[in-house]
Amino acid sequence: MLTVIMECHDQEPELAQTLSVLVAGAVEGLVSDVIVLDHGSQDGSSLVADAAGCRFYQQWDMKDLLATARGQWLLLIEPGARLGAGWVDEVSEYVALNKAPARFSESRLYRLPFYRRLTRSRPLLENGLLIPKRQALGLAGEGRELLQLAKGHKPRRLASEIIPSWVAREARR
Repeated sequence: MLTVIMECHDQEPELAQTLSVLVAGAVEGLVSDVIVLDHGSQDGSSLVADAAGCRFYQQWDMKDLLATARGQWLLLIEPGARLGAGWVDEVSEYVALNKAPARFSESRLYRLPFYRRLTRSRPLLENGLLIPKRQALGLAGEGRELLQLAKGHKPRRLASEIIPSWVAREARR
C-alpha cells in the first residue's frame, strides 16, 4: 500500500530512528517496503537498512526505482524524522479516500524559535510528502533526485505530526 523512500549520506543513527517508527506501519500492513537511497555513506547506513529489510541503493534511476516500488502511494521522508502517534491510521484513511499529495503537520513540541523559523529556508521534505505513485512517476525525470518529486505541490496537511530530522541532528551535537 505504501512505499517509504529516504535519501541518506552518513546518517546511520538518524536512519535507525526513522526506521524504528515505521515498524508500526509495517505491522499494520500499511508499509509494504522501504527504499533507502545512499549518496556514498562511509558509516553503517547500509547495515542498518539491511537489518531492517530495506532495499538499499547506491546507484539508481528514479523512474526505474519508482516503477519497482510495491506501494501505490509513496512517503518521501528524511532520515531522522519521526512520525507522531496515530500516523498509521490517518495515512491509511487518507490514501483510501484521496488522490492528492499531503504533508504531515509540524510538531508543536519541537519547534525552532520564531525568528529562526522565519529566516531559514525550509527543506522540501522536512514535513515528509505523501504522494501517489502514479503522480510521482509522471514527475520523475532522468537522474537521481528525490527532491524533484517534492517540488511544486500544494499538498494537504495531515493532522498527524512529524518531528523533523533537524531534531535528531541537534541531539547528536
